[in-house]
Amino acid sequence: MRARDKAAVSALRSTLAALDNAEAVPVDDDRMRGGALEHSPLGAGTTEAVRRELTESTVADIVRAEATERLEAAAQLTTPAHADRAARLRAEASVLVGFLDGRATP
Repeated sequence: MRARDKAAVSALRSTLAALDNAEAVPVDDDRMRGGALEHSPLGAGTTEAVRRELTESTVADIVRAEATERLEAAAQLTTPAHADRAARLRAEASVLVGFLDGRATP
């Protein structure tokens, strides 16, 4: 952010969101239906759930998928009117691949 690299900031923010979503605990339908009010938990933290821990390989897979998604989107933008957007998507993918290869600095 300090370097004002918009492509890097955009790629990293959306990838962090994807990682955050992957850590979320799935909600089953039975819990969503609810029950009797008197059986409801009370107090601070009753709605909190422990988030899933992602392995290093899972994190790498998610980052790789985010980079692939950008490259595929850039490949679909073939008109000259979309050249800037395609270039930005390729730059974002490059940032993510750099993290996978260990070339990027946090």
